Amino acid sequence: MKKVLYILVFIFLSSCTSNTIYKKPENLIPKDTMVALLSDMYIALSAKNVKNKIQQRQVNYLPFIYDKYKIDSARFKQSNVYYTSVIEQYNEILLEVKDNIDKEHKKYSKELKTQDSIKNLNNKKIKKERLKGKSKEEKLNNLTKLDTTQLKKPILEKGFKKR
Repeated sequence: MKKVLYILVFIFLSSCTSNTIYKKPENLIPKDTMVALLSDMYIALSAKNVKNKIQQRQVNYLPFIYDKYKIDSARFKQSNVYYTSVIEQYNEILLEVKDNIDKEHKKYSKELKTQDSIKNLNNKKIKKERLKGKSKEEKLNNLTKLDTTQLKKPILEKGFKKR
């Protein structure tokens, strides 16, 4: 009885493994295009929660990606299912996608640092101008204070009484 149980468990476990490789679809997206497509899709999906230029969130950018590569979602789904069934190719694709995203990140972080440094430089110039402007304002305030004190002295010297 135990032998039969062991045989059934072995058959059950060996039948559960999936070695399915789907047929190559007729309109398969080429590997290099799939890399670029997935790179853009990951960026579009991550941008969903970031405000765009007109301050909107939750914008679905995937239709724009499909239009850019002139494919539809069904073709992408078929190609993606095929590539996921061939694990080695899909791993290569995902590694290239990761490299592309890392390159883009480095490029834009470098550009952002440049923009920040320009912005900081402009802020420093504005602060210097404000400090110069304050010193001019202080000088003007001091002059007006001197003028008002000088006006009071001659009036008092002429003999007008204080109240």
